[in-house]
Amino acid sequence: MEVIGPQEIGPQEIGPQEIGVVERVWRYPIKSVGGELLRQADVDARGVVGDRRLAVRDGRGKLGSGKSTRRFTRMDGLLRLGSRLPPGTDEPVLLDVDGNPTPDANRFLRTYLNRDDVELAREGEISHFDELPVSVLTTATLDWIRAAVPDVPVDERRFRPNLLVRTPPGCPPFVEDDWLGRSAGIGSARLTFVRSSERCVMVNLAQRGLPHSSDVLRAIAATHDNCLGVLATVASAGSITVGDPLVLTSHG
Repeated sequence: MEVIGPQEIGPQEIGPQEIGVVERVWRYPIKSVGGELLRQADVDARGVVGDRRLAVRDGRGKLGSGKSTRRFTRMDGLLRLGSRLPPGTDEPVLLDVDGNPTPDANRFLRTYLNRDDVELAREGEISHFDELPVSVLTTATLDWIRAAVPDVPVDERRFRPNLLVRTPPGCPPFVEDDWLGRSAGIGSARLTFVRSSERCVMVNLAQRGLPHSSDVLRAIAATHDNCLGVLATVASAGSITVGDPLVLTSHG
């Protein structure tokens, strides 16, 4: 598989192009909490089905996150927890720091966060997504950040992609930038790549097996303007499975 950069041919000449294959599929049933690896996932207009179904919400209506903004409020420690969506159910399960299901998620969160105004809530007027519904990262870019911070344990969980795409040897990092404005078929679904994924302090935060390190965001900011990976909308609903090729099509 050959990666063709935009400097080699004009957008109007670019035809279908297999850029890599899906190596991992991730779903995060509870926002800002660890997710689950899937072999296959359905996607619809909202994104991966079951993704960010719940969020931790405080008494002001703000959602728990690794940062504080108009919509979100920082709640330290959420990334140390986990979540999964059992097959055949519509209700995510919150996992404690050891990966065990919590029998009463709200009671657990209030004790864990030392706050009595938090609860798990379904999406309402405030979207559970920071930006767009589907996040994609390549192994070429992941390998770059590992090399940039060799003393810091890094895997894709720091960047919370829905899809990790394995690119061929020799593929340059940040190849996702070349996808902007293009669509791709993946399995029976179709995505449209809209913008780069701007990163925040969440990439530095500790989670199971990954210590806190400010070097991660510092490296991204210094080299690539705080952006890593790409965000997409769902042009056509379908199913995506590990091993599916990502086939880019022309602009427009």
